[in-house]
Amino acid sequence: MHPVNKSFDRPSPVRTIARVGVLALAAFAAMARGEPIAADPWARDIEQLARRVDAPPGARIEVEVGALDSRLKLAPCARITPYLPSGTRLWGRARVGLRCDEGARWNVFLPVTVKVFAPAWSAARELPAGTVIDASHLALVEVDIAADPGAPIAQPEVAIGRALVRAVHPGQALRQNDLKPRQWFAAGDTVRVLTGGTGFAISAEGQALNPGIEGQLVKVRTEGGRVVSGRPVGERRIEVAL
Repeated sequence: MHPVNKSFDRPSPVRTIARVGVLALAAFAAMARGEPIAADPWARDIEQLARRVDAPPGARIEVEVGALDSRLKLAPCARITPYLPSGTRLWGRARVGLRCDEGARWNVFLPVTVKVFAPAWSAARELPAGTVIDASHLALVEVDIAADPGAPIAQPEVAIGRALVRAVHPGQALRQNDLKPRQWFAAGDTVRVLTGGTGFAISAEGQALNPGIEGQLVKVRTEGGRVVSGRPVGERRIEVAL
């Protein structure tokens, strides 16, 4: 692996990834052509790829570029175009495509790891699965927020009072998927059903037909006998989309 590191004061994510990744990708492309490394021609292409990255302001970006498969025998190529494969995000472990567009017809994939270091609420010490989080368990430290696909918690209040579904290690960012979903009500409870649109809001009562688990759809029978589906949003409350 060949790390390429660069940090800036409050950079834009687009410019950061472009400036960090350009040397690495150009290096491998030039190696494939058997030519000296020249970064400048690649800057525009890499910047277009980087527009798909959403790093927070001030984040410190670190890109590690892997090697092409040593068994590959690539024909000489006069123009190689880097591109982002469909469905790929330059975040954490990813890959970038290299396509020959002049002189030969080949397409290969280059592994990359994009690390995004930013302050995040993290475990202050070893936290076993089942731990009920309190304020002493959390510390705001710089971590690689791209190390896991889950979203780091934005505020400590989101985690306090909730149990962990898995162990979290010291310095590891606490993420939404580390927390046991909240149950806002039980099956059979009377709940408030909320819906609305531009310029209006409707509120009614109903009986929950299944437990109100955070992030899961729940069915409620309204006073008129109609069954609606919505998402729990708080203590004995659901929202129904129109």
